[in-house]
Amino acid sequence: MVDVADKLAYFQAITGLEDPDLCTEILSAHGWDLEQAIFSITGTESNRLSATSSTTTEAAVTNTNQEPQYTGTVMAPAANNHTPGLAWKLITLPFSVISGSLGLIFGAMGLGMWAARGVLSYSLGMIRLNSPGRAGTTPFESVTQSASEARDFVSNFERDYRSPQPNFVAESFMDALQRSRQAFKLLFVYLHSPEHPDTQAFCERALCNEALAAFVNENFVAWGGSVKASEGFKMSNSLKASRFPFCAVVMAATNQRIALLQQVEGPKSLEEMLTILQRVLEESSPVLVAARLEAEERRNNMLLREEQDAAYQAALEADRALERQRKEEQERLEREAAEAERRRKEEEEAREREAQETAGKEAALAKMREAKALSLGVEPEKGPDVMQVLVRFPSGERRGRRFNCTATIQSLYDYVDSLGCLEVESYNLVSNFPRTIYGAEKLSLSLKEAGLHPQASLFVELN
Repeated sequence: MVDVADKLAYFQAITGLEDPDLCTEILSAHGWDLEQAIFSITGTESNRLSATSSTTTEAAVTNTNQEPQYTGTVMAPAANNHTPGLAWKLITLPFSVISGSLGLIFGAMGLGMWAARGVLSYSLGMIRLNSPGRAGTTPFESVTQSASEARDFVSNFERDYRSPQPNFVAESFMDALQRSRQAFKLLFVYLHSPEHPDTQAFCERALCNEALAAFVNENFVAWGGSVKASEGFKMSNSLKASRFPFCAVVMAATNQRIALLQQVEGPKSLEEMLTILQRVLEESSPVLVAARLEAEERRNNMLLREEQDAAYQAALEADRALERQRKEEQERLEREAAEAERRRKEEEEAREREAQETAGKEAALAKMREAKALSLGVEPEKGPDVMQVLVRFPSGERRGRRFNCTATIQSLYDYVDSLGCLEVESYNLVSNFPRTIYGAEKLSLSLKEAGLHPQASLFVELN
């Protein structure tokens, strides 16, 4: 249902009345039925207006059996209407006299602005400039919201009903209409009323039948929407859906209009649906074929013009080719000579840098090894507090040394580094039985505390 604030805003826009309290009283007296309330002020039958909180892209619907016209959105009359009392008639009498002649003007202006706002909303959405309105105005509904509603419908429909089913596109109605135009197909529209008692049976027995789904997927672009969502509700009013389940076949016409080719209202069997869709397809086939041929002709003409332009450009380029070739050859030789000289200098500089870096690294490494060897001190003689450590390297080489049992695990790493047997800096010393990794957290432990006394056999494990 449309909320009270939106109804009040539309009533003020159509009638020109600015006093919200008076407008509220008039609407209340008519059970919040917009049509009857506006009629009581203007004195003429007004167009039925939509009162949705945000407007989707407005589309003019043209029935194939009548003149094109904008249908708008139809509100159902309220069930609790009651006749206004004498006090209310006395209050509204001056407005009836004054605004009776102006009501049609305000109504036409309001409807025109409503339709224009829908077209502008779609145009802005296409270039991603659609933004919420200012405070106090009704913001345009963005294309993103319509696409989100379409994705939700497709997801819910696939969840609720078995396959096969029509391949509903997860995009807004206008995008689906444009897709059908580009594919030279008709647009199959299904408006889903989840709470209608005939909906489930229709979907399971007809719409999701393999034959009907295959026929729709092959010959139509399918778009669906829930009448509980904004765009689905708006399309139900624009297409004047009076019974559900509701299906329609439409095609894009000129001037932002939609040609309504067929409406299918109420529960229909599989055979009835196939018969109706087959008939509409056969009747519309000449129009679609003509549109396809016209598009192909335009495309062929465009390709022909492009080929002619390409041939002209090729001939023009051939005239310039010899002169350009001579200049390019000379420039190429100059560039090659310069490039060869540059590469020679770069290679020479690179070799010098590499030699310097290698010498620097070797000097630093030798200095580091020397420093670590000095830090170890003299190898102690055998004794009760002296232990023997054997280190095996990945290459299979073995080295051994005696250490005081009070020496730390770090001393073992210093010993391995001082030997210069490894070309990597990241490794761990590991014992096999039991397997123990003497990593960074154990560097400060003494050999005795680490359980390596009186002797240990370790191997180097590269990281």
